Amino acid sequence: QVQLVESGGGLVQPGGSLRLSCAASGSISKAYTMGWYRQAPGKQRELVATITSSSSTNYADSVKGRFAISRDNAKNTVDLQMNSLKPEDTGSYYCTARFTTLLSSMTRNYWGKGTQVTVSS
Repeated sequence: QVQLVESGGGLVQPGGSLRLSCAASGSISKAYTMGWYRQAPGKQRELVATITSSSSTNYADSVKGRFAISRDNAKNTVDLQMNSLKPEDTGSYYCTARFTTLLSSMTRNYWGKGTQVTVSS
């Protein structure tokens, strides 16, 4: 059983910074793309950033130049550094990763339960 656990959310003032972290646990044989999505109240979940196993990155236009995604392949972790935060960045942030597991040899996407980010003065 693979689990993803996010941490690092909280309340921050506009212009501030937060760093989100996501750690995977379980019997993982191979990790593929990892990433972050977010969901604001009353809105659909949207992509924030993704990073491949070779560290190619992709960002939503709304966060380019402000957010940076990184990963540690040895630890199966993915981080999201968020700078110059805006009120519209408020939402629940979800970690996602595509893994192949040792037990089943199946490849599928996994999701964390989310961490809340609130940007407000």
